Amino acid sequence: MTDTAFGPTALATPANYVTIARLLISPVLLVAIMDSGASWWLLAGWTALCLTDGIDGYLARRHGTTRSGAFLDPLADKVLVLGALAALVAIDRFWIVPVLIIAAREVAISMYRSYWARRGLSIPARSSAKLKTVTQQLAVAFALVPAAANPEWVAEGLLWAAVVLTVATGLHYLYDGSRAGERTV
Repeated sequence: MTDTAFGPTALATPANYVTIARLLISPVLLVAIMDSGASWWLLAGWTALCLTDGIDGYLARRHGTTRSGAFLDPLADKVLVLGALAALVAIDRFWIVPVLIIAAREVAISMYRSYWARRGLSIPARSSAKLKTVTQQLAVAFALVPAAANPEWVAEGLLWAAVVLTVATGLHYLYDGSRAGERTV
């Protein structure tokens, strides 16, 4: 059995199917967080959705990356993480300020990368951006652990670590974009 390779314009790929499933399931999980708060079941669901990020990445590397996947995968990450953070703010589990910092950076850098992409320049993600995403996911995961088994400071500490990584990686993107822009002038 041979692997099917997909070209850069392909839409119907195994990686995209996993990513779209993440996008479709995310709202259900977010509503459940707002309805139930922390629980082992929500933690399991959150963990499964976060692990699918690695699965779609593996599938994309194995079958070929696509422009649609390059758009959909970070979108799914942002919907999942920002949605969960917002849900946790709504139930008073997280303070709104660090969540707003994270959300502002995500929106600003997405617009910034889009600006450069329209000019034919790609600003690739650094490994530190993946660490940022994982730290955000861990902050949510610890916030979903039932209170009796979880000291609150762990989730809060991870959230603030995520803020630091979020701001730092945002600055990296600005630097990378300015350098890329200098080479095109």
